[in-house]
Amino acid sequence: MTLPPQPRAHCNGPWIEYRRAALAHSGNHYTYRQAGVDIAAGNAFVRAISGLAKATHGPGVVGGIGGFAGIFDPKAAGFDDPLLLAATDGVGTKLKLAIEAGWHDGVGQDLVAMCVNDLVVAGAKPLFFLDYYATGKLDQEIGVAIVGGIARACGEIGCALLGGETAEMPGLYEGDDYDLAGFAVGAVERGGLLTGETIATGDVVLGLASSGVHSNGFSLVRRLVADRGLRLDEPAPFDTSLNLGEALLRPTALYVNACLAAVATGKVKGLAHITGGGLLENIPRVVPDGLDVEIDGTAWDKPAVFDWLARIGPVAPAEMARTFNCGIGMAVVVAAEDAGIVTEALGEPAPAIGRIVAGDGPSAVHLKDFAFA
Repeated sequence: MTLPPQPRAHCNGPWIEYRRAALAHSGNHYTYRQAGVDIAAGNAFVRAISGLAKATHGPGVVGGIGGFAGIFDPKAAGFDDPLLLAATDGVGTKLKLAIEAGWHDGVGQDLVAMCVNDLVVAGAKPLFFLDYYATGKLDQEIGVAIVGGIARACGEIGCALLGGETAEMPGLYEGDDYDLAGFAVGAVERGGLLTGETIATGDVVLGLASSGVHSNGFSLVRRLVADRGLRLDEPAPFDTSLNLGEALLRPTALYVNACLAAVATGKVKGLAHITGGGLLENIPRVVPDGLDVEIDGTAWDKPAVFDWLARIGPVAPAEMARTFNCGIGMAVVVAAEDAGIVTEALGEPAPAIGRIVAGDGPSAVHLKDFAFA
């Protein structure tokens, strides 16, 4: 959401009249537009997406799009003594598949989800979001599709799309390439911060289903697709109702609403977003040293995409577990007697996929009966 340049109030040299339209080429004088950056197109893009951002604004947003920085007032959003949390992430090489498939609507949700799902593991409500969209040549149709996905995801979880940056950088990005980064800020009341410190032996681990591969492991996915000579526009071998591109590009699930409802019960001890590192590396991040996690690989139905990836590699089960979410996008740790009330609050199926056991040293995950068809 690049802001147009502002005329300078004072300069030491001759005065130059500033106009919003890009300067035309004159003789041997070079222009920014000739170098590949079209300021007028950038301004038009800002106008095209400003309504998408404004639609996400609610209590706490001070002002609107157009300043050099967005302003948010946590007190106006209902917080008394908040801690602020921040998270940043991208979509990774999943973008290469989106570009190849020509389908950009879902990557905006991927971007939001990768950030806000990290915030909610601390019990924080996402307050506002900023995006960074960089490309070699701005394509307004693609850009609006991306920002539209960002805005829809923000609207679904009550998070304001407060602003962002669009960068047109010819020479750094070639052809249709682009990259995305997201930045989210959330808040939690000081006494409501989830730290995992109360997790104890006998607690159970509930699993919220993933929507698919999400946004991790795509360098391996792309390698397998390329090495097997597969086309993204052909039916997906594991779901013939979709082509392969559509099936692999399913957007990352948003867990904010479900998790905040569960946290409100006061019974959640810990949350773990299953991203890079998979089940093996993410659950231990919220479990204290001296405790381990036993995961029962038969406790949930793995989406067919993971059986397919494991088979066409082949990829060993341990490598699958440390690369992909394997069907579990968020882990929720609760006392065994509280599993029912927390599951009800989550509002979606959350099978018990494991339990907390005594360990020795740093927390680790032990997989039992973890296999693929």
